[in-house]
Amino acid sequence: MPTQLDQLKQYTTVVADTGDFRQMEEFAPQDATTNPSLILAAAAKPEYRPIIEAVVEPYRRSSLRGAALMDELMNKVIVAFGLEILKRVPGRVSSEVDARLSFDTEGTVKKAREIMALYEQAGIPRQRVLIKIASTWEGIRAARQLEQEGIHCNLTLLFSLVQAVACAEAGVRLISPFVGRILDWYRASTGAEYTAETDPGVLSVRTIYNYYKKFGYPVQIMGASFRNKGEVLALAGCDLLTISPNLLAELAADDAPVQPMLSPEAAKASDIERIPADEKSFRFLFNEDAMATEKTAEGIRRFAADIRKLEDLLGSML
Repeated sequence: MPTQLDQLKQYTTVVADTGDFRQMEEFAPQDATTNPSLILAAAAKPEYRPIIEAVVEPYRRSSLRGAALMDELMNKVIVAFGLEILKRVPGRVSSEVDARLSFDTEGTVKKAREIMALYEQAGIPRQRVLIKIASTWEGIRAARQLEQEGIHCNLTLLFSLVQAVACAEAGVRLISPFVGRILDWYRASTGAEYTAETDPGVLSVRTIYNYYKKFGYPVQIMGASFRNKGEVLALAGCDLLTISPNLLAELAADDAPVQPMLSPEAAKASDIERIPADEKSFRFLFNEDAMATEKTAEGIRRFAADIRKLEDLLGSML
């Protein structure tokens, strides 16, 4: 009997959510995603020290100083991990723009171009890289411009339908609606427990999936931030799911049947109406959603804090 992981791969593209690329070889995902927190965790492991050292070494004699030095170092570290990941997955890697640029459209575009240029210098075609950007209004505007330049984007920290609709209208390649962090908020807010079928995070992704498929948006949907295996299986059939190594291991250890829970046919028959996603509507509807505003802000703060920690680590090695 095939494992649940093997069965899931029949309906959904499985993506590894980790900066620990050695774990990827065990589960054979198609793509991989990273973020500052995952890279920070990997960078702290002795086996990855040589990668960091190789990046830092030339800069010990560099004339660059201060912010310019750290900016270039961070770009190189992000891409160094991405290049190692691309040796282990046949598809794409997602590399994230500095979360401190989440409200800076021009800064986000500039950073994305810098990261992509480093991949291209290493011989990696644009089709194998997604630039991760927070789903703020400014981030979505940046993604629109980058997509027009042929730099494909993965819009992350996405917690609401209006964020997803704005991304679709901007023509982004892929979105990463979060599941587990939505569940966390509702558990803390209501004190209730949820099954996979009542899980607010699962229901959010299903709504986005149905909206996209009903109205013909070609944007890929990649469910992210899972708290348990039940959430993953409840979204079987989603375009992609990015899954942590511990949950991949659970899926690989179980051979219970897996059935698709989402399909384009069912989505097209769903009872869902269009919503506006111009700037005024976006800002109002997003502000009306307490969970989405709180979790987006919290996610940006956490990623920004881990970027500062990673910068401190790099600074200590110079």
